[in-house]
Amino acid sequence: MSDQQLPDWADPSVSPAALDPQGVSRRQLMRRAGLFGAAFAAGSLATPAAADSRRLGGNDPRLAYLVGDHHVHSVYSHDAKYTFDQVVKGGAKYGVDWLVFNEHSNFGHAEFGAQMEHQEILKARAANPRQLIFQGLEWYIPGAEHCTVFAAPGRHEVDILTKFELAYDGKLLGYDKGGPNHPDTPRNEAHAVKAIKWLAEQRRKGHVDDVLVLANHPLRLGIDSPHEMRNWRDAAPEIMIGVEGAPGAQGGAIPGWRGPTSIRGEYENKPSENSWPGYPADAYVTYGGFDWMTATVGGLWDAMLAEGKLFTITTNSDVHRVVFDTWKNGDWPPGQNFDNTGRLPDPVNTTEPQPGGDFWPGQFSRTHVGVTRYGYRAVMAGLRAGRVWLDHGHLLDGLDVRVKRDRDVGRGVTLGGRLRVRKGEKLTLYVTVTTASRPNPQGILPELAHIDVIRGTVRGPVTDRDEWRAPDTKVVHTKDVTGRKGTYTLRIPLTAGDESFYVRLRGSDGNRNGTGYLGAAVDPHGPIPHEPGNGDPWADTWFYSNPVFVDVAGA
Repeated sequence: MSDQQLPDWADPSVSPAALDPQGVSRRQLMRRAGLFGAAFAAGSLATPAAADSRRLGGNDPRLAYLVGDHHVHSVYSHDAKYTFDQVVKGGAKYGVDWLVFNEHSNFGHAEFGAQMEHQEILKARAANPRQLIFQGLEWYIPGAEHCTVFAAPGRHEVDILTKFELAYDGKLLGYDKGGPNHPDTPRNEAHAVKAIKWLAEQRRKGHVDDVLVLANHPLRLGIDSPHEMRNWRDAAPEIMIGVEGAPGAQGGAIPGWRGPTSIRGEYENKPSENSWPGYPADAYVTYGGFDWMTATVGGLWDAMLAEGKLFTITTNSDVHRVVFDTWKNGDWPPGQNFDNTGRLPDPVNTTEPQPGGDFWPGQFSRTHVGVTRYGYRAVMAGLRAGRVWLDHGHLLDGLDVRVKRDRDVGRGVTLGGRLRVRKGEKLTLYVTVTTASRPNPQGILPELAHIDVIRGTVRGPVTDRDEWRAPDTKVVHTKDVTGRKGTYTLRIPLTAGDESFYVRLRGSDGNRNGTGYLGAAVDPHGPIPHEPGNGDPWADTWFYSNPVFVDVAGA
């Protein structure tokens, strides 16, 4: 299926999410798709000459940012609750432009559910032209945790996913062991790498237009070791593109809701025999709702970026059961179960709140992907390129990040990109923020308090593939933006030294922060864990951006 073209709607987008001050709004992008039809779908918002970002100076395209969620579940997952239509409408209510149904692998899903789900997806695409609806799979990685695997729409999308599920899923194969001393671990880890290479081969041979993989809640159980994540990435970096920087289940620790030990993201585990022993106990909780891997400046995410290789972060809802929702699972007819149907019974509405720790797609967690046209492959291209920033609680309406040589006149290089410079050249980091213009779904008008610039030296490939520290990465600049409203641009000077480097951004509402995990010299006011059972997500919101790399000639 080619990139989708949309009608010229009269109503604005449900969410104001991300106007690109340097380019066009989401609504303009979608309207343009309808107005210019096939010509637009075949084209780009990029300036024609632009486009070789490999040149010194760079000249990236204008972008619009689409809001999405790559991790949602429906009755086609054995542990979820909602109908397909309920999830689609939930995402539409909160301004989601694209979403991925990545149902859990299961014999019932592989034999029955995936095909039935596909028929619902085809109907939903026709009925909801304002949304891009992907079919995916939550893959149980052999020897590790979970991944989102999803394909571009096309003739073989469900067949590719089903073949993959049967041939490579760790749960279905019994390839679940991953402890350092288990005899099956080498086989299982090798099978995970083989699986990613198989997906890359399907794309290369044209059996599927595109396919992407993102690791889910990586430190929830501590079983995704650093060397495994590097192995997955290096097996096919165009396919295995990144990781959830923040997990779903963000409502899991609302005070008085699930219990006194609950943690945001439902990160409530201890090390097991399958966990990688090099992770500290502090890695098993979230920090401002973000995974320890992401939230620790100079930690595992930075250690991977310091190799000079992009590894994109996202956020999502992981919706199974929404907080304070009154629906419950329906009853099974006699003789039926998930294994022989591939689908749960439709839920039943009650008058009482039911257990759950999730939000609807887009209600709290949002992944913003920069695109030059509107469509399925455009979203996948934006994710692959790392043109991604994420926020919680609708903290921002828009973010545009550019790094440019001071002597250049172009737009510079944006998130996920690479700028080639010479030693000693003067650069400027341009950060254009559009503040929240309306109350979020909780009725709060979010206010951004500060923006942090994080810089790390690029050292190249590591000798120890289990290295999780990046000792040269730290917060190098903090800007207090309390009280600033509307759209404004920060201009932060940078200088190219002897070594290549990257910069990434982070910011928060300023409600909860403290010394980062690796100390005040590295991160003086980063996100911190909340008290168990007392983690109101709406009172501690952050945004993160993916990096921009600066390659110094001769480094």
